Amino acid sequence: MENVYLLMLVTLALLAIIDIVVGVSNDAINFLNSAVGSKVFSFRTIMIISSIGIFVGAVYSSGMMEVARKGIFNPGSFYFDEIMMVFMAVIMTDILLLDFFNTLGLPTSTTVSIVFNLLGAAIVMSLIKIGETQGQNLSDLEYYINIEKATMIISGILLSVIIAFSIGALVQWVSRLIFTFQFEKKIKSFGPIFGGIALTAITYFILIKGLKGSPYYNDLVGYFIDKDFLIIIVSIIIFSIFSHFYQVLTKKSIFVIIIAMGTFGLALAFAGNDLVNFIGVSMAAYHSYEAWSISGIDPTLFSMDVLEKKVPAEPLLLFLAGGIMVVTLWFSKKARSVLDTTIGLSRQTVTHEKFQPNFFSRALVGSSFWLSSKINKILPKSVQYKIESSFKGSSKELINKDQSINAPAFDMIRASVNLMVAGVLISIATSMKLPLSTTYVTFMVAMGTSLSDKAWGRESAVYRVAGVINVIIGWFLTALGALLASGVVVFLINWNKEVMIPIMLIITFIILTRNFLYHRQTRNRIIDSRSLKKSESKTVQGIIEESSDNINNVIFRSNKIYKLVVGGLIKEDSEMLKKAKKGVKKLDSEIEELRDNIFYFIKNLDETSVRGSNFYMIILSYLTDIAQSLGYISAKSFKHVKNHHKKLKNKQLKDLTEIEESMDRLSREMANIFKDRRFNSLNIIIAQQNKFFLNIKEKIDSQIERTRTDESSPKNTTLYFNIILETKDLIKSIFNLIEEYSLSYKKE
Repeated sequence: MENVYLLMLVTLALLAIIDIVVGVSNDAINFLNSAVGSKVFSFRTIMIISSIGIFVGAVYSSGMMEVARKGIFNPGSFYFDEIMMVFMAVIMTDILLLDFFNTLGLPTSTTVSIVFNLLGAAIVMSLIKIGETQGQNLSDLEYYINIEKATMIISGILLSVIIAFSIGALVQWVSRLIFTFQFEKKIKSFGPIFGGIALTAITYFILIKGLKGSPYYNDLVGYFIDKDFLIIIVSIIIFSIFSHFYQVLTKKSIFVIIIAMGTFGLALAFAGNDLVNFIGVSMAAYHSYEAWSISGIDPTLFSMDVLEKKVPAEPLLLFLAGGIMVVTLWFSKKARSVLDTTIGLSRQTVTHEKFQPNFFSRALVGSSFWLSSKINKILPKSVQYKIESSFKGSSKELINKDQSINAPAFDMIRASVNLMVAGVLISIATSMKLPLSTTYVTFMVAMGTSLSDKAWGRESAVYRVAGVINVIIGWFLTALGALLASGVVVFLINWNKEVMIPIMLIITFIILTRNFLYHRQTRNRIIDSRSLKKSESKTVQGIIEESSDNINNVIFRSNKIYKLVVGGLIKEDSEMLKKAKKGVKKLDSEIEELRDNIFYFIKNLDETSVRGSNFYMIILSYLTDIAQSLGYISAKSFKHVKNHHKKLKNKQLKDLTEIEESMDRLSREMANIFKDRRFNSLNIIIAQQNKFFLNIKEKIDSQIERTRTDESSPKNTTLYFNIILETKDLIKSIFNLIEEYSLSYKKE
């Protein structure tokens, strides 16, 4: 029997390592977001600063381990056998839940995840015990569960989201009003004062939040009692003087120091307080096993009162955990995905929007614009002018979506405000012993500052708000999912732990492997050589030359999609038709990207190259027509086969096969012409247009005759005519495309 619990303990230790990896991958946004988004330092420098903060915080995090031991449930109410099953269920579900969010690239709270995993597993185990104990009912649940603590955590989630967003927006608005986007002009006057306030807030945050739980915290906190106000005032004066001399001597902005210290402070606080989320359960299991193994009592009768006591730290384990966290930070690809999501939602410039608008985002944005218009009617013109002039220049230069990826997402003022406000809010909550999530606070502060900085304008607001809504919904799903999943898992383990624990571990590793492969495939997706490329040339000649590849690729892919449709109809293979639909969707999205780039394309042209924009837009119009025709053909064919309607007649399939073969010959001829750049030979292709149309007309006439005589299926006839008529439009668009290119090429 003892060997079972030893194996469980070893398993928990191994799972703790995995939990650190998935946890750091998600929580990295807490301290990397501002520094990476502003690009004040190189990514390597940011990682070094963060790594030092993480390692120091991890080594001094021992005091926070009590949360996993007795913060959510009353350990004295459980036996050793039960507590080990709870811990196994908690750590497995925590890993899977965090890895799921990492794979999607969405930030969530590791604190909320571990707390609700503990809560869910403990509740189910408590219900099992209540059901097996005579004289107990649901009212006795409070004997096992710390209900008051759970309620505080839920209320803390709601409050932290609202307060962080509101204060972040307010402080950023005031800061931008003072400094404007051309802050270089006012940094000499207001920089030292801002630096004094920001550095005081960040330093206070490091001492209060970052070092809480360390051996030195109790010694330091004695100096703060009843002296907070005096210490803050003196610190502001000292840091303001320091900021002034730093700017004078180095000729650099004090924002550089603020961002560096803020990043270090958040990293230190993250490791010092969130490490419990990753290894707290395994360490509690170790102490439980240690106490039980020397007791000689049956595991089903050994009470876990030992977890009520304060346990000395394990310096070696903390040291190793800190090392694993640092290594994960440097090498985790999923951390970059989560970081990209947060930075994308707060980017000042146009970007590739990850989220699609929904009803709620449209309603919120519409209401905000309406409220803004009403406020503007009340404000005096002079006040409006002052505000508008302060926010003027939020987009200094026009860059397209691809260029924005490598540009700073926001400036140093916003990065400094993000770090300062997050530090202040977390410090205040910690000193008042209020529960909150560092992820929620840092994320919502970043979103609030983005809103007030006009990063969410009419061009992007519905997308960004939709993204924030999705993330917030994900947070509540984290809590609900953790509660339910851990409860189900502990129920299964309790049913037969010798059988279910190995099964659950196998399932866990299968899901982790599947998520890893999916994320790697998504992250490292190689750009297809047949993908459409944006035109970057400024001259007509360059635009025509660059467009040749797009035209050739579209015709090649159109032929491939059409071949899939015909093959799917012949074989009645819905998977082939589904593949054709996916091909059309991908083609249409690439054409949509080209259309979205028209504004920047025209802005980028030489003054003498206006004709190039006309050519480019006409080409895009024909590409759009081609994609629409293919979409209609593939959708109708898929629907027909999916609904198990009668297969097309042999004569109908023969007609479509002949058209597909003709298109295949056309595609190959086109490929050779464009490959060899023999554009003068396009006339040979264009001359075949009438032959194509005459062939289609003959097939339509034949089908009409068949319908009048021996056709018996209305569905077949409808599908055939839908395909053949849309094919006619498809071929017409292809020839129009070729003809337009030929004429434009000859003019040059």
